This record gives sequence, C-alpha cells and structure tokens, in this order.
Amino acid sequence: MSPISLAQQWSLNAQQQARRNAMVALTQCTQRRAEREEVERFLAARAGVPAAETLDTSISLHA
Repeated sequence: MSPISLAQQWSLNAQQQARRNAMVALTQCTQRRAEREEVERFLAARAGVPAAETLDTSISLHA
C-alpha cells in the first residue's frame, strides 16, 4: 500500500473506532440514567411523593 492509501485507511479506521466508542459511551450513559431514574422513583414512592414530580421529563441525549 502507498503511504497515501495507508493514511486514508488510518483516518477511516480512526473515525469508525471513535464512532463505536461514542455509541458505547452513550449506551452506558443511558443505562446509568435509567438506573438513577429507577432509584428516584423508588425513593419518591418511599417518601410518598409522586414520581412524576421528581423526574425531569425533557429529552436529552446527554445522560
């Protein structure tokens, strides 16, 4: 392979790996958010507060 094609392949591989890493990170953040919300609902139920009042209902990709 020529140096130019090696550089092009490296950049493609690096971008694909970065995208995979971002997808994994987003999945982990989403799971953590779901766990936090579950704990919040549990604690709200124990305190007698409706869970809907304790949760932020806005949608965010940043967990």
